[in-house]
Amino acid sequence: MSVDTRPQQTSSFGRARRSFRAWRGRRPFWGGLWTLLAGIPIMYIPYQTMTLGDLHIRMATTAGAGSLIIGVLLIVLGLTLWFQRQSRIFAGVAAILLALVSLVVSNFGAFLIGFLLALIGGALGVSWMPGKPLAASPAGGGPGIDGPEDDRPRLSLTKETNGRHRAD
Repeated sequence: MSVDTRPQQTSSFGRARRSFRAWRGRRPFWGGLWTLLAGIPIMYIPYQTMTLGDLHIRMATTAGAGSLIIGVLLIVLGLTLWFQRQSRIFAGVAAILLALVSLVVSNFGAFLIGFLLALIGGALGVSWMPGKPLAASPAGGGPGIDGPEDDRPRLSLTKETNGRHRAD
Protein backbone atom coordinates (compact mmCIF):
# COMPACT_ATOMS: atom_id res chain seq x y z
CA MET A 1 0.00 0.00 0.00
CA SER A 2 2.84 2.39 -0.64
CA VAL A 3 2.76 5.17 -3.14
CA ASP A 4 4.63 4.46 -6.35
CA THR A 5 7.51 6.96 -6.38
CA ARG A 6 9.20 5.85 -9.55
CA PRO A 7 9.83 8.71 -12.01
CA GLN A 8 7.17 9.11 -14.66
CA GLN A 9 8.16 8.12 -18.15
CA THR A 10 8.17 11.30 -20.22
CA SER A 11 6.60 10.95 -23.64
CA SER A 12 8.50 11.89 -26.75
CA PHE A 13 6.17 14.88 -27.18
CA GLY A 14 7.05 16.10 -23.68
CA ARG A 15 10.78 15.73 -24.34
CA ALA A 16 10.48 17.53 -27.68
CA ARG A 17 8.47 20.33 -26.09
CA ARG A 18 10.98 20.73 -23.27
CA SER A 19 13.94 20.79 -25.64
CA PHE A 20 12.16 23.32 -27.89
CA ARG A 21 11.51 25.56 -24.88
CA ALA A 22 15.19 25.37 -23.94
CA TRP A 23 16.24 26.14 -27.53
CA ARG A 24 13.78 29.03 -27.73
CA GLY A 25 15.04 30.51 -24.46
CA ARG A 26 18.62 30.80 -25.71
CA ARG A 27 17.91 33.04 -28.68
CA PRO A 28 15.67 35.99 -29.73
CA PHE A 29 12.92 33.62 -30.86
CA TRP A 30 10.01 36.06 -30.96
CA GLY A 31 12.02 38.74 -32.75
CA GLY A 32 13.02 36.20 -35.38
CA LEU A 33 9.46 34.95 -35.77
CA TRP A 34 7.98 38.42 -36.22
CA THR A 35 10.73 39.39 -38.67
CA LEU A 36 10.23 36.19 -40.64
CA LEU A 37 6.46 36.75 -40.76
CA ALA A 38 7.02 40.34 -41.93
CA GLY A 39 8.64 39.12 -45.13
CA ILE A 40 5.55 37.19 -46.25
CA PRO A 41 3.09 40.07 -46.82
CA ILE A 42 5.83 42.28 -48.23
CA MET A 43 6.64 39.61 -50.82
CA TYR A 44 3.09 38.46 -51.51
CA ILE A 45 0.86 41.54 -51.66
CA PRO A 46 2.62 43.44 -54.50
CA TYR A 47 2.16 40.42 -56.78
CA GLN A 48 -1.45 39.80 -55.76
CA THR A 49 -4.26 40.44 -58.25
CA MET A 50 -7.41 41.77 -56.62
CA THR A 51 -10.77 41.24 -58.28
CA LEU A 52 -13.76 43.52 -57.75
CA GLY A 53 -16.57 42.11 -59.85
CA ASP A 54 -15.31 42.12 -63.44
CA LEU A 55 -12.51 44.52 -62.62
CA HIS A 56 -9.06 43.00 -62.09
CA ILE A 57 -6.55 45.14 -60.23
CA ARG A 58 -2.95 44.06 -60.51
CA MET A 59 -0.46 45.76 -58.24
CA ALA A 60 2.73 44.39 -59.80
CA THR A 61 4.86 47.36 -60.75
CA THR A 62 8.54 47.95 -61.20
CA ALA A 63 8.71 47.96 -57.42
CA GLY A 64 7.65 44.29 -57.41
CA ALA A 65 11.25 43.14 -57.70
CA GLY A 66 12.23 45.39 -54.81
CA SER A 67 9.39 43.99 -52.73
CA LEU A 68 10.52 40.47 -53.46
CA ILE A 69 14.09 41.28 -52.44
CA ILE A 70 12.96 43.01 -49.23
CA GLY A 71 10.68 40.11 -48.32
CA VAL A 72 13.37 37.50 -48.91
CA LEU A 73 15.88 39.53 -46.90
CA LEU A 74 13.44 39.84 -43.98
CA ILE A 75 12.91 36.08 -43.98
CA VAL A 76 16.68 35.52 -44.02
CA LEU A 77 17.13 38.03 -41.18
CA GLY A 78 14.44 36.23 -39.15
CA LEU A 79 16.29 32.96 -39.62
CA THR A 80 19.56 34.72 -38.75
CA LEU A 81 18.04 35.86 -35.45
CA TRP A 82 17.18 32.23 -34.71
CA PHE A 83 20.36 30.48 -35.74
CA GLN A 84 23.09 33.16 -35.43
CA ARG A 85 22.27 34.89 -32.17
CA GLN A 86 25.70 36.59 -32.10
CA SER A 87 24.59 38.81 -34.99
CA ARG A 88 21.26 39.75 -33.42
CA ILE A 89 22.01 43.49 -33.34
CA PHE A 90 22.98 43.59 -37.01
CA ALA A 91 19.93 41.53 -38.01
CA GLY A 92 17.59 43.65 -35.88
CA VAL A 93 18.88 46.96 -37.24
CA ALA A 94 18.79 45.61 -40.80
CA ALA A 95 15.19 44.46 -40.28
CA ILE A 96 14.20 47.92 -39.03
CA LEU A 97 15.91 49.60 -41.99
CA LEU A 98 14.26 47.21 -44.46
CA ALA A 99 10.90 47.92 -42.83
CA LEU A 100 11.44 51.63 -43.42
CA VAL A 101 12.47 51.02 -47.04
CA SER A 102 9.39 48.85 -47.57
CA LEU A 103 7.18 51.87 -46.90
CA VAL A 104 8.40 53.43 -50.13
CA VAL A 105 9.06 50.33 -52.24
CA SER A 106 6.36 47.85 -51.31
CA ASN A 107 2.89 49.46 -51.22
CA PHE A 108 3.35 51.22 -47.88
CA GLY A 109 5.12 48.24 -46.37
CA ALA A 110 2.48 45.84 -47.72
CA PHE A 111 -0.31 47.96 -46.30
CA LEU A 112 1.56 48.49 -43.00
CA ILE A 113 1.23 44.81 -42.02
CA GLY A 114 4.76 43.78 -42.95
CA PHE A 115 6.11 47.16 -41.90
CA LEU A 116 4.83 46.84 -38.32
CA LEU A 117 5.83 43.19 -38.02
CA ALA A 118 9.37 44.00 -39.20
CA LEU A 119 9.68 46.96 -36.84
CA ILE A 120 8.56 44.93 -33.83
CA GLY A 121 10.70 41.92 -34.79
CA GLY A 122 13.78 44.07 -35.38
CA ALA A 123 13.29 45.88 -32.09
CA LEU A 124 12.91 42.57 -30.24
CA GLY A 125 16.06 41.27 -31.93
CA VAL A 126 18.10 44.32 -30.97
CA SER A 127 16.85 44.41 -27.39
CA TRP A 128 17.30 40.70 -26.60
CA MET A 129 20.18 39.81 -24.30
CA PRO A 130 21.36 36.31 -23.45
CA GLY A 131 20.67 35.30 -19.88
CA LYS A 132 23.44 34.71 -17.42
CA PRO A 133 23.61 31.30 -15.76
CA LEU A 134 22.54 31.25 -12.15
CA ALA A 135 25.34 31.08 -9.64
CA ALA A 136 25.45 27.99 -7.49
CA SER A 137 23.64 28.71 -4.24
CA PRO A 138 25.47 28.06 -0.98
CA ALA A 139 24.62 24.98 1.07
CA GLY A 140 22.68 27.09 3.59
CA GLY A 141 20.20 28.27 0.96
CA GLY A 142 19.87 31.09 -1.49
CA PRO A 143 20.41 34.78 -0.80
CA GLY A 144 18.12 36.00 1.92
CA ILE A 145 17.57 32.51 3.40
CA ASP A 146 20.37 31.96 5.90
CA GLY A 147 22.77 32.80 3.11
CA PRO A 148 25.07 35.72 2.47
CA GLU A 149 23.39 39.01 1.90
CA ASP A 150 23.39 40.27 -1.64
CA ASP A 151 25.20 43.50 -2.39
CA ARG A 152 22.25 45.34 -3.93
CA PRO A 153 21.54 48.79 -2.53
CA ARG A 154 18.53 48.96 -0.26
CA LEU A 155 15.81 51.52 -0.82
CA SER A 156 15.01 53.87 2.00
CA LEU A 157 11.25 54.32 2.24
CA THR A 158 11.05 56.54 5.30
CA LYS A 159 8.89 59.64 5.69
CA GLU A 160 11.94 61.90 5.69
CA THR A 161 12.51 61.41 1.97
CA ASN A 162 9.38 63.37 0.96
CA GLY A 163 8.35 60.70 -1.51
CA ARG A 164 11.76 60.36 -3.13
CA HIS A 165 13.59 57.07 -3.02
CA ARG A 166 17.33 56.73 -2.74
CA ALA A 167 19.68 53.82 -2.55
CA ASP A 168 21.57 53.45 0.71
